[in-house]
Amino acid sequence: MPEKPGGTEITEAAALKALAQPRRQQILQHLNLRGPATSAILARALGLNTGATSYHLRELARYGFVADTEPPEGGARRARWWRAVPGDRRFPPPSRRTPETRLVMDELNRHAYAADLVLFERLQRESGVAAADGRGAGEWADGHAYSRGSLRLTLPELHAFFEEYIALMNRYKRPEAETPPGARTVHTRLLAFPDPDTPIPCAPTPYTPTPGASAPGASAPGASAPGLGEASTDDNGRETDAS
Repeated sequence: MPEKPGGTEITEAAALKALAQPRRQQILQHLNLRGPATSAILARALGLNTGATSYHLRELARYGFVADTEPPEGGARRARWWRAVPGDRRFPPPSRRTPETRLVMDELNRHAYAADLVLFERLQRESGVAAADGRGAGEWADGHAYSRGSLRLTLPELHAFFEEYIALMNRYKRPEAETPPGARTVHTRLLAFPDPDTPIPCAPTPYTPTPGASAPGASAPGASAPGLGEASTDDNGRETDAS
């Protein structure tokens, strides 16, 4: 079912704290990427004991981030299986964060950015090893979509830009049963933020053409091919789970 516009904002500090714990972030990522798992499976994958994973799962379940599910085909039927609960979850924007919420969000973002860097470095390392072994990068190496660019936007336009991105992500969501052969998990990240060096204009400035210069808006300097942007958490702390 498509997400409702605007998503669901997480306002409870306790829920944010539950989500910010690094081990719980790892558990959610494993469930999103690998599918349902038991506490024992998660313990082996993450190097924890089952008591720890069971505790973290219960805390995540308390706030609706994970839920019980039926065992997959061939899975142990007497074990308790868990799945990640997908959703377009948003964090309170900086202007509405309390001092406590701000501390929690800083911690959550710090762990999230560090995990993304580890993931990207692993991709680079494994690609380099494959090339050195003569195996080549493979056709999926060409699927590394990357774009850097800049836009001139008002704040409402920036919000609209983000919502259109979320809608695009939702367009490509589909159940596992409808996923075609050959599909792979693709990590997406969107980071859009105002240029700190751009002054806030007090009034529109008329444009006077300069000989040899192109008109504003005729091109997007620094932007690569459209549609190739990496994209899932924005600078206002809004998150989407597109798994």
